[in-house]
Amino acid sequence: MFDVITIGSATMDVFVESDDAKIVSVNSISKKSEFMSYPYGSKIEITDFTSQVGGGGVNTACNFANLGFKTSAIFKIGNDIYSKGILNFFKSNNVDLSNIIQDESISTGFSIILVSFQGDRTVLAHRGANGKIKKSDINFEAVKQAKLLYIAPLNGESTKVLDDIVSFANENGVKICFNAGTSSIKKGFGYMKKILENANIVVMNKDEASMATQIQVRPDTRDEKFSQEPIHPDLKAMFEKLKVRDYQIIVITDGGNGAWAYDGKKYYFCPVFDGPVVSTLGAGDAFASTFCGALGITKLNIGKALMYASVNSAGVVSQFGATQGLMTFDEIEAKLAQNPQYGYCEIEKG
Repeated sequence: MFDVITIGSATMDVFVESDDAKIVSVNSISKKSEFMSYPYGSKIEITDFTSQVGGGGVNTACNFANLGFKTSAIFKIGNDIYSKGILNFFKSNNVDLSNIIQDESISTGFSIILVSFQGDRTVLAHRGANGKIKKSDINFEAVKQAKLLYIAPLNGESTKVLDDIVSFANENGVKICFNAGTSSIKKGFGYMKKILENANIVVMNKDEASMATQIQVRPDTRDEKFSQEPIHPDLKAMFEKLKVRDYQIIVITDGGNGAWAYDGKKYYFCPVFDGPVVSTLGAGDAFASTFCGALGITKLNIGKALMYASVNSAGVVSQFGATQGLMTFDEIEAKLAQNPQYGYCEIEKG
């Protein structure tokens, strides 16, 4: 029996950094967008280069194991140089690999991550085997024996297994944390709702939540009296639409602006935990999986779980690589003890 089984992607990530990269901002009436750019038609010198194993299934499995949970991972890889790198990586991580799927007819997932001088990144992703998980690949007996099923973003044909796997887990009393990805969201809210109905915890970033609900968080032009409300009405509307069952906790992250959670009775807000930013890759995986794990050790203290998640996420962004800065619960608690001013707030629904 496992404490946690994760299902998601596994990739070989190549990080590329160049001082020649520029950040270009494009403004419209309703939106500001930023793009990483390079001189067209030029040969660009690489300032720094490294490779790491990544992907949502890998990142979250490593985090759960590092936090002390007995963890197994479901992901699909090929039989090539990249798959060998992924399997070698796990030799130093306490993650069970008996549920991985290997198919020599498909290439292993591969990504090139273009890192900016600000620490943000643009990912060029080849999904490969990650988009080819089938229902017949899943060890449902292992899922049945787990305490928690953590679903990292899936893509391509792999999204077709979501409905079956979450229904099965829910029917067998397995808790479900669903970290929605754009491939699932693009299938429409009707499709998403079937999965949301079975999930105990749902985590999205604000852009994903906006895409899923078709609700935009408009610029704050409320009158002075209403602007004193601590939570934007559009964010409230997102939470109300995403929460389709009483027992659910919905989390919406907003990058450097912090994270919100909602349990049907209260809203919870936690700011980011300050620290250096080297690369943001893996920050979302660390946040979502730490939040799920921390709910157990804090006895469902949602605000404190948000704090744990923010601290661990800050550790990841402080280093180069999606799993390099992961902390144990003891290390997270030590960080919080050193920063007694850091906290969260609760807002009654009303």
